[in-house]
Amino acid sequence: MKMIVAIIRPEKLEAVQRALNERDVYLMTVTDVRGCGRQRGFTEVYRGTEFQVRLLPKLKLEIGVNDAFVEATIEAIVHAARSGDTGQIGDGKIFVLAMDDCVRIRTGERGGQAIGP
Repeated sequence: MKMIVAIIRPEKLEAVQRALNERDVYLMTVTDVRGCGRQRGFTEVYRGTEFQVRLLPKLKLEIGVNDAFVEATIEAIVHAARSGDTGQIGDGKIFVLAMDDCVRIRTGERGGQAIGP
């Protein structure tokens, strides 16, 4: 089992969900986050005063999957979250973490059975 954590642009969420659903991945947690990477923010003018916006709005997706779904999940996110054909700085990152256990609270199922449908 793996925990896939993806940081994406907010406007790409629907495309990523569609791509994941096509690969039978439906379960995820989505969190509004702010962060910076190579983009390093941007400069904005408000009421004549210039200021630097360093932390940009992003979405954090957390998706627990069985090992058989790891590559399909990564491919779906990469293709749906990428801007244009070659991508742009700020498209995001994907982290794949080992997951020791998972428990479905309702039934008490553990491991891969708790993740599955």
